[in-house]
Amino acid sequence: MNHDSAATLAFTMFVVGVVATFGVRTWAHRRRTGASGFSGISGSPWSAAWWGGVLFVAALLLAAAGLTLAALGVVEPPPGVPAALGWVGVVVAVVGFAVTLAAQSGMGASWRIGVDQTERTELVTTGLFRLVRNPIFTAMCAALVGLMLMSPSVITVGATICLIAAVELQVRVVEEPYLLATHGATYARYTAEVGRFLPGLGRSMTSRQRRVESP
Repeated sequence: MNHDSAATLAFTMFVVGVVATFGVRTWAHRRRTGASGFSGISGSPWSAAWWGGVLFVAALLLAAAGLTLAALGVVEPPPGVPAALGWVGVVVAVVGFAVTLAAQSGMGASWRIGVDQTERTELVTTGLFRLVRNPIFTAMCAALVGLMLMSPSVITVGATICLIAAVELQVRVVEEPYLLATHGATYARYTAEVGRFLPGLGRSMTSRQRRVESP
């Protein structure tokens, strides 16, 4: 795959992916529950939680800009990047978007964009959530990495870095404290058994484990 074809395909996949994972998913959720599921950016301005939301938006904007400019031929990939890398990116991006959609569907009525601290949703631990606690975020990052490999540039690399930072802040600072406060011991056991973003990695220790492992 030549770089021009890869850039055009990456842009097309990005548009389709964003429409499917945000637009269509929001429409389906509203039709099912009567609400959009969008809770907005958490936290007060300049807080860690706020930065998580801001960086997420920045990642989408940078990705859109980088992929658009590449598709138009304004931005070229760095010299020496093998064209075959585009095929690797296609596979990673397709899998990433597919898993994102599957995980969103698996959340059912509990799916949200952001966190409303006053709202209580059911804790989902089945399907893909038996493998990792945040399969949507893992898959979204994978999808963007795939698009970056298809259309590498400073802009798409920056978008990927922003997304990873946003996901880390959103999960650690916003979602995990909320879920622990909402579901208590049930969520604590879940975090001890299931990895945060990858299977087996990022599991927390229960109080019993801490007592056993303490000197």
